[in-house]
Amino acid sequence: MDILYLLIPLSLVLITLVIGAFLWAIHSGQFDDLEGPAHEILMDKDDIVPPKSIPPERHQ
Repeated sequence: MDILYLLIPLSLVLITLVIGAFLWAIHSGQFDDLEGPAHEILMDKDDIVPPKSIPPERHQ
């Protein structure tokens, strides 16, 4: 019976952390586009221009 004095507050803290992490994920936009990354694999990226090479820095 004494273990309930430990487990009940511990479970409430854990539930609060899980709900907080879920709400943070919703507000930060983690669930906005669920299909985009799946379709991005199928897209051909030949039309993307590679970045220009950066010239080496001069040593002074």
